[in-house]
Order: sequence, then C-alpha cells, then structure tokens
Amino acid sequence: MTSLRERGQRWLPGLTLLSAYRPQSLRHDIPAGLVLAAMLVPVGIAYAVAAGLPGIHGLYATIVPLLVYALLGPSRILVIGPDSSLAGVILSVVVPLAAGDPQRTVALAGALALVAGIAGIVAGLARLGFLTDLLSTPIRHGYLNGIALTVLISQLPALAGISLGQIDNTPERLAALLRAAGSIHTPSLLVGLGTLAIIALLARWPRVPAILVAVIAALAATAGFGLERQGVAVLGELPQGLPAFAWPVIGWSDLGPIIAGGLAVAFLASAETAVLSRSYAARLDMRVDQNQEMTALGAANIMAGLFQGFPISSSASRTPVLEAAGGRSQVAVVVGALAVAALLVWAPGLLRDLPQAALAAVVIAAVCKLFSFRELLRLHRMQPWECWLSVGCSLGVVMAGPITGIGLAVVLAVIEFLWDGWRPYHTVLGRVDGMKGYHDIRRHPKARRIDGLVLFRWDAPLFFANADGFQTAVLRALQASPTPPRWLVIAAEPITSVDITAADMLAGLDETLRQRQVQLCFAELKDPVKDKLRRFELYSRFDAYFFTTVDEAVGVYLDRHQIDWVDWEDREPA
Repeated sequence: MTSLRERGQRWLPGLTLLSAYRPQSLRHDIPAGLVLAAMLVPVGIAYAVAAGLPGIHGLYATIVPLLVYALLGPSRILVIGPDSSLAGVILSVVVPLAAGDPQRTVALAGALALVAGIAGIVAGLARLGFLTDLLSTPIRHGYLNGIALTVLISQLPALAGISLGQIDNTPERLAALLRAAGSIHTPSLLVGLGTLAIIALLARWPRVPAILVAVIAALAATAGFGLERQGVAVLGELPQGLPAFAWPVIGWSDLGPIIAGGLAVAFLASAETAVLSRSYAARLDMRVDQNQEMTALGAANIMAGLFQGFPISSSASRTPVLEAAGGRSQVAVVVGALAVAALLVWAPGLLRDLPQAALAAVVIAAVCKLFSFRELLRLHRMQPWECWLSVGCSLGVVMAGPITGIGLAVVLAVIEFLWDGWRPYHTVLGRVDGMKGYHDIRRHPKARRIDGLVLFRWDAPLFFANADGFQTAVLRALQASPTPPRWLVIAAEPITSVDITAADMLAGLDETLRQRQVQLCFAELKDPVKDKLRRFELYSRFDAYFFTTVDEAVGVYLDRHQIDWVDWEDREPA
C-alpha cells in the first residue's frame, strides 16, 4: 500500500525538492532566477498582446503558474508560461468572441485556460500521457509552421505601425495588411526592425539576454528621440499590484468554442511540454512521469485562468535561458516569479515607454524559431509525400484557423497511420545459400523454394483497411508460385492484431483455398492474436496448422508430402 510520504513525493515533487535542497545552491539559483525574470517580463507582455489581451495579463499568466508548477511539476528545470505556439490559438478563439471588449477578452481567455487545465488534469489522472505521441513528426512540424505563420502575420501590423481594426482570420488580415502597405509608420517600423536586428545579432551568444538588451535599447530610443511624440505607440503604465482572484464569467453561447479551444490548447501544450521535458530529463539524467507532467501543467493552467491569466505551456526559449544562467532547480523559477511580482508591486511604470513595435519584434523573433524549413527539406529528401502532408497541415492552420488545424493535424496523423497499414510491404520467402532462415525473394531472386509450399509474409496488423489487400496479395502469390501450391504458410510474426473484418476475410480466404486444395497455415502467430481468433470463433478452424516457427511449418510440410530438402540450418554461411 502506498504511504502518505510516497504519495506526497509523487504528487508534490516540489516539496520533496525543498526538503533535500542544499542552501549552497542558492548562490546559483538566485542569480539565475533574476536573469530569468528579466526575460519573463517582456516576453510575457509580448505574448499577451499577440494573443489579443492587454500586456499586464501576460505577467499574471507568468507569476502564479510558475509557482504552481514549482510545487507540482516533475521537471527540475522546466520553465512554463505564455508561449508563442499558443498565442495563435488563443487569438483565434478569444478575439472573435470578445468583439473588441477588453474585459470580455480577459474572461474568455481565463475560461480557455480553465478548460485546458481541467482537461490536462483529467488526462494526467487517467494516465493518458501517451496521447502526446499522437502527432507524427511531419504533422507536428506542419502544425507549428502554420501557427508560426499565423502569429507572424498577426504581429506585422504592430511592427509596421499600421492599425487594421478588428479582423478575425489570417487570410483577411494578410489581405488588409497588403492593402494598407502604403500607410506604414516609418518610425515604428524602424524601432521594430532595430529590435529584431539586436535579437538576431545577439543570438550568437546564448548567455547574453538578447531580448532584455533589445527591450532596453527600444526604451532608450523612445526616451532619447521622443518617439511617442512622433506617433510610435507605446505599452503604457502597467496596473500596480498582484493578480487578484477572478472567476471568468462567460455566456452559454461561448461555451462551445471555449471547450473546443481549451481541449486543443491542452493537447498542444501537453505535446510540446512532453517533448521539452523528455529532452531535459535525458540531459539531466532524471526520470519524468508524463502523466504527472500533464497534471502539473493542468493545475498551472487552472490557476492562470483563476488569476486573470490565459493558457500557458512549457517554454523552449526561457528554459535554456535558466539553464545557461546556472539555474539548478525550480527554486530559480520561484525567484524569477517573485521578481516579476516585485516589479508589479514597486515599479509598474518601468516599461511604460516600451514601443508596441518592439513587443511585436519580440514575438516575431520567437515564432521564427518555430519554423522548421530545414526539416521540410529533410522530409522532402527522405519521403516527399510526408513533406507535402506537412505543408498541407500548415496551410490548413493558416486558412482555417489553429483549432480546425489541430483537428486536421489529428485526422492527417490517423490517415498517415492507416496509409502505412493499408498497403504494407509483403513478400514470398525462400532459402538463400549460406544464410540461415527464410528471406525475401524480391531481394534474393536466387532464393530456393520448396515445391508446393508458399511462405508469405505480411508486415502489418490485419484490419478492415487492408483485409482485402491481404487476400489479393495472397492469391497473387499463389498464382505466381512456380509449382502448384499445396500449402500456404503465413509467416505471421509482424501481424500484431486482427479485427473482425480481417477475421471474416480469413474465413472466406480459407474456404477459397480449400476449394483449390490449398491448406492455410500460420507460423509464429502471437498468442494475443490467437486469443482474438478464439473470440472470433476461428481458432478451431486452424488449430492443427498453427506452428511455433517457420522451420517447424516447413518440416511438417516436408514430412507429410515426403519431399527431400537440404537442411540449410546445418550448412555454414558462405
């Protein structure tokens, strides 16, 4: 029976860390936490604006979730908070429903975080962490490319100092931006491009806080050149004080889109967190429970929703900053969260003159890292159709929106899986001089075959989508046999499952083969598959023709038909 202490260690790993924490580690964690805070502030504000919310809510979505994850999260160094990959999803759900009302925008974003958090906790408690592996690499890259393009287009007006009004979808926003290209505000554009240039130049030195340096430069330019008087939009003074508890009140008509969006956010955030958490667990030689990861992230999202925040995820940009600064534990993350809180209490006006164009540049610099053009080229080189699958997913996200894009990504992932199993590789096997076992006659055309015996291998489970293809391939293999077939032996080790459609096909195939006086046999069929055949009332039909190995099946065939055959098992390889 699990003790109370063991349960605490599992569900509250932060307390376990604190109980074993060594005070001398503070000299690493405190400076690292302060460096992290310097990045958390501008990034949090920028991602809030990118998601369609006032900038202060990016800091609200930073402070409380960081503290919650430090208590519940299994990773020693992971940083969570507002993220560029979620900004496009939040924007697409919240902005159309809010219709320009800032208070309603905040409530809708909070509700979105609540739904995402509840979904994450339920999935974690139900041990559904494996669902984060649902999307294949091409689909995941395609989705993130689409998200990156969506967020990039949403930030271009702020970068160029153009006001487009309320536009809900990406294609219309891009069209409006092109029509308004003549009204670019030059000072705003220069500030934005300058900020981007600083971030890009300093990216060569990972230990240098590039975003912080760029933000300080933008603040200095605003003050030194009086940019606000020249029409450059600035952030304005942030509200003073810590985030207060506020239940997000929304209407019944909002419930459908919010639930759909929250589930999409939960899925995306969990998948992204799983990848990042696993990579750091491997580097730090530690074990991370993905179900606990989903639960902790879910709890952090719930608290973000209850304290005027919005959906959050792990951060692939801030976690390396913490590591590079020397952070050794979640204590550094707590220091960063408390430093951000201190800013709101004692110096909320510090970023008042930060240009909106600079914030847009911070977001654009972040989403540009989401693009994976090299990966697309690699996919095209290795398997072109998966490359075009990835591109199609990206276009779906841009044209139909991130929520529909997630649905499309999942559908494409299922189609990709079915495609691989629909027409799998199959072949006839034979014996090759100097090689043990039975081998593909396509790769070894000189392989020897036994008169009247066809050894057939099917490299996939048998299910409804490929049952007909299996039967067709088997009949063709029999037709191509150099001698009249008497036995068909299925080398069934790759067949890991059989469904009812496939079972019905096997029964029909057996009848057809019996009419042709051909015996259907199975070698190396796994016991769980045999159990299914029992349930499908097929086991007794083949009971005498299940063989442990292909060798056993061949030996029985030779004995029954009194055929002489060289025992290649005793022959040394050439």
